Amino acid sequence: MGHTFNARIYQVDSAFFEGELTSVVVPAVDGEYGVLAHHRNVVIAIVPGMLHYTLPDGKTEYVIVSEGMMRVENNDVLILVNTAIRPEDEEKIKAKQKEEEIMEAKLQKKSVEEYLEAELIVQRTMANLRDKGQKAD
Repeated sequence: MGHTFNARIYQVDSAFFEGELTSVVVPAVDGEYGVLAHHRNVVIAIVPGMLHYTLPDGKTEYVIVSEGMMRVENNDVLILVNTAIRPEDEEKIKAKQKEEEIMEAKLQKKSVEEYLEAELIVQRTMANLRDKGQKAD
């Protein structure tokens, strides 16, 4: 086993990864920024793009990230991003978002229909009241 460091990747609502790594590369303003074990202390701004890290067993994993930051301090890496998505999950997320948009459109259409029905009922009621008022005179 090579040299490793502790790493944590957090997105806004949850932990994405916690464990040992042999390397991590993040998308930064000036290009990609890589970290190995015993890297100097640094804070880096992360831009949207592809992050990748290597596990101690040699497996490399890729993650689509939004903006955020990375702090390297005493062989510990903390990465904070708004969102982190595995590429294989991206299509599932897009499909779910599309489904939610369709449902919202249906609800809005139904709301408009319900509003128009209610308006019609109010107009009929007002007309009936006017008719009753005229008959009383």
